[in-house]
Amino acid sequence: MNKPLHFCTYFDSNYLSAGLALYRSLERHVGAFRLWVLCLDDSVYEILRKLALPCMAPIPLSELESGDKALLQAKSDRNRVEYYFTCTPSLIIHILRYPEVDMISYVDADLFFFSNPVPLYDEFRAGSILIVGHRFPEHLHKLEVFGIYNVGLLCFRRDEAALECLHWWRERCLEWCYDRVEDGRFADQKYLDDWPTRFHGVVVLQHKGAGLAPWNLANYRLEAANGQLTVDSQPLVFFHFHGLRRIGRWLYDPGLLRFGVHVTTWIKQQLYSPYVRELRKVNQWLSEVVDLPHVHEIPRGRTVSASVFRRAAKAFRDDLSLVMRLLRGQLLVVIEDKVT
Repeated sequence: MNKPLHFCTYFDSNYLSAGLALYRSLERHVGAFRLWVLCLDDSVYEILRKLALPCMAPIPLSELESGDKALLQAKSDRNRVEYYFTCTPSLIIHILRYPEVDMISYVDADLFFFSNPVPLYDEFRAGSILIVGHRFPEHLHKLEVFGIYNVGLLCFRRDEAALECLHWWRERCLEWCYDRVEDGRFADQKYLDDWPTRFHGVVVLQHKGAGLAPWNLANYRLEAANGQLTVDSQPLVFFHFHGLRRIGRWLYDPGLLRFGVHVTTWIKQQLYSPYVRELRKVNQWLSEVVDLPHVHEIPRGRTVSASVFRRAAKAFRDDLSLVMRLLRGQLLVVIEDKVT
């Protein structure tokens, strides 16, 4: 591929460090690329403008909303997160209007690339639309009420089939895009369920190294050799760090237990450690170049005191389950930049 690969995402201040970790992972594993970022609050836009990263194009929310009465009307009857979901297809359509963009890949801000995504595009080939299944294991099939496919990675070419799909999706999201399951719908995601039969040129990605996430880890055999992580012997392209929460200065919850995944030492050290270290490096870098009064590495859960062991009695009263999970090794502990 000689042309730059175009990616887009969106985030507010809470996901700034995650978004920059995503950017740095693309910088590490992709050649020429551009990451278009819809800045969901003014502080993110100002920070990204100040950073002036060479392969990033920040877009103020006002640019997307300008002259779009339907989008602004939708904004008035849903909460902030629901409005973010509503913006997904509108953002993709907006970027495809730029003449240099003939294909765009939407990526969630909490994705992190471990290798070059070229195998994904090789599989996409002449398709118009690329989607990735949740690939739930048998015991989690009930979660398909939230969607068969995940919005974490989507690819669209600037052709008739993809644009038909995008405009249809935008209209559905403008009509209804709420953070609840209702009448066979959920946010912007459940609408993808029938795309393979509704639209032409839809490719359902089969590569096991794409779309790996907490909800499907139980399906696969993960290994590490020669600095490369593999998923059933295929290279890990990216991981979706959904549910990861910082709950203290040195304590993180990977959010795996809700999906029945045992938090092994291998998962901590090989999968989560590179990402947590990147988040901390990004946050340190940001603190040196910009004022960060309201920016965190990732959205925080409830804060846990650093003196949790000295105050064990109170901790047990306040949050027995958290302490037990810490003692059982189910949380990520960062000590001198080492994750255990």
